Order: sequence, then C-alpha cells, then structure tokens
Amino acid sequence: MALFPFARKSGATGSAAVAPFLDGFSIEVMPRTAEKIEDFRALLPQGTRVYIAHIDGTPIEEMVATARRLRGEGYEPMPHFPARIIADKAMLTEWVARYQGEAGVKQGLILAGNPQQQKGEFHSSMQLLESGAFDGFERLHVAGHPEGNKDIDPDGSDRMVMEAARWKQAFSERTDAKMAMATQFCFEAKPVIDWVNNLKANGIDLPVHIGVAGPAKLQTLIKFAIACGVGPSLKVLQKRAMDVTKLLLPYEPDEFVTELAEHKAANPDFGIEAVHFFPLGGIKTNADWTQRNGQRPAQAA
Repeated sequence: MALFPFARKSGATGSAAVAPFLDGFSIEVMPRTAEKIEDFRALLPQGTRVYIAHIDGTPIEEMVATARRLRGEGYEPMPHFPARIIADKAMLTEWVARYQGEAGVKQGLILAGNPQQQKGEFHSSMQLLESGAFDGFERLHVAGHPEGNKDIDPDGSDRMVMEAARWKQAFSERTDAKMAMATQFCFEAKPVIDWVNNLKANGIDLPVHIGVAGPAKLQTLIKFAIACGVGPSLKVLQKRAMDVTKLLLPYEPDEFVTELAEHKAANPDFGIEAVHFFPLGGIKTNADWTQRNGQRPAQAA
C-alpha cells in the first residue's frame, strides 16, 4: 500500500528513508539544457554524477564542451555512447580520446541507442564494450529494462533482454571498471522491486541505478513515456489523467521514491544502489525536489 497519496503537492515526502535513498543520485542533461543553467553548484551536491545524453545530430564538440564545463564546476560527467550513432571504431576511439583529453572523462553510459538510426558497424552496447575502447575507464554503466524492451523482444518474452543482462554480468566480472545498470524511468514500485529481485534470482548482481522521472506536467510525462517505450507503469499516469481533479497538478515522484526507499530500508541487500533522475520538467525543478528531500547543493554545503 502506498504511504503517501499520488497527488501529494510540493514538499518533502515525509519519509525518513528517502534522504539516504537519494544520497549519491545522478541526473541527466543534454548540451542544450545544460546551457540554460548558470551554475550547477547552486542546484546539485558537489561530485554528483551528471549523464550527458547524446542525441543523434549533436556535434561531439558540444558534448565534450558540456563535459568539460561540468568537470570544471566539480561534477562527474558521464556521457552516453549510443552504439547505433557511432560510425566505426575510429569514431569511437576519437570520441573517447577527446572526452578523456579535454574533459577528464572516466565514466560512460554504454547503450544501443535508437534502433531506427544505426549509422555504421555497431548495433549493441556489447559490441562497444568488446571493442576495448573503454579500457582504463573507472566506471561503465549499461542499460537495464524493468519493463522489458519491445525493440529487443517484440513478443514481450524478455528472453533476449535477460540474455543481454547475463552477458553484461559476465563482462563485469572480467573488467576492472565498476559497472551498474541504469534504467529507463518508471512510475510504479512493485514491478521494479520484482524485476530487481528477478535479476538476483538469475545470478545477476550488477547494482541498479533506478530511473526516476523528475517533477513535470502530467502531459509532458505521458508524451515522454510513450516515446521512450515505458510500458506497464504508464497506466499509473493514464489513471491519473482520467481524474480531472488531478489532471492539472504537477506530478512529483514522491510515492514511487518513497515505496522504493522504504523497501530498501527494510531490505538493505536489495539491489538498487542509486537513483538516476530524468529531469523531464526541467533541471532546476528536479533539483528543487531533491533539495526538499535532504540533498544540499554545493553552494549551500
């Protein structure tokens, strides 16, 4: 049973479990959204891991410049490496060299990317990992799919998704880099808990960094959820949309985060290691929510 109403308005969740659950959270930006932030130190704790999403068509120069800026302000940049927009090994090697040489990058999110946009010889994160281009990286994250992935398993069986997870687990055992699974955002706690427990039952103990949609308008969340293929938990948003008294209220992830935090507090060995925010309603809005829930920005420390 949910401890707090889904429509809870702005404020702290009220659960003592939430602040420690949020410790070490990460957040995602794009170069164009990062440009709108005057100083990340007013928003995020020092040392926060900041993923930099690489959308097809974004020049590598903009990606590297964003990573360099984040590093300069005291954050840990983790750029995306989407396999299907990388033409070949030479391009991959160049990107890695530029990130390392110009921005001190030592972490990366390795993923397949958009299946409709394969540009060259790579089609999977496994190919990128096997290339050797990331030798020397301290941390490598890969994609996890709590609600399955119909691009990989059109029949909904999750057979290939689980096979890929086993491969990633095996790779983690032969690399010196720390690894974790970063997931797409979800809206319902129980399927996430079941998925994490199922990973463990299948011998996969990669730490999970669970995707959380930051505060945003309901219409915005539904649009992104459909575009990103979020499945079963989308019904949570659709149910809310049918209630006209809630339709215009901003969504905040209080209930979802609280349920996971309470479960983690009661089960310390539970596989979620950290929270990863998708700031769909804006970086500042997301940062304000984390601050109300115990996370101090660098300038307030």
